[in-house]
Amino acid sequence: MNKILEAEGLTKIYRRGREDIHALNEVDFSVDEGEFVSIIGPSGSGKTALLNVLGCLDTPTKGSVRLNGTETSHLKERELVRLRRENIGFVFQQFYLIPTLTARENVELPLLFSHKNGNESRIDEILDMVGLEERGDHLPGQLSGGEMQRVAIGRALINDPKMILADEPTGNLDSLTSLMIFNLFRDLKERGLTLVIVTHNMDLAKQAERMYTLRDGQMVSCEKLTSPGNGVVEGRR
Repeated sequence: MNKILEAEGLTKIYRRGREDIHALNEVDFSVDEGEFVSIIGPSGSGKTALLNVLGCLDTPTKGSVRLNGTETSHLKERELVRLRRENIGFVFQQFYLIPTLTARENVELPLLFSHKNGNESRIDEILDMVGLEERGDHLPGQLSGGEMQRVAIGRALINDPKMILADEPTGNLDSLTSLMIFNLFRDLKERGLTLVIVTHNMDLAKQAERMYTLRDGQMVSCEKLTSPGNGVVEGRR
């Protein structure tokens, strides 16, 4: 199996006044192409810092990241932007939808930033994939929390990335809706997409194939899950 993402010795130090904050400390991490991986840990453990570095949104103080075979440490910002766009879709706890745009227009937005013409059939395909084929013309204020997160996932998929990085994607959702979102992630995994998801929710984290645990900026365990998918519910909200 090919490694789509590899990190070695990741250290991230932030300066706050006279104090050095060690967000990450010699973290090793890897994901196989097509794998579903979760990252857990208490607040302040470094999960978001790790995801930002893995996704090339931030640079490590020390260590290396290799994304789809490309070493990122010496790339210029323009090259990093292109590498992210071609390989990664991001999903966050906050939906970050444009309130004056419809669900369809929010999904289409990354195409405009990448100077691609809107592909109506592709947008229809994405809306169907995330279960919003009947809601494309609705504004975010007319959608439930779960529907808004599905719009955000659709937006992450529109550039056909090889991998989704999700930071607490169910943090603002109730338990049933959270399980529905994870069902969607599992559907995407079955389509061959690689998934790396940060979550506080242990029940949801255990639906992945492997579960990493971070504590105080260090990777303390990596557990292979033998029965991923326990507790998955059917249906959509």
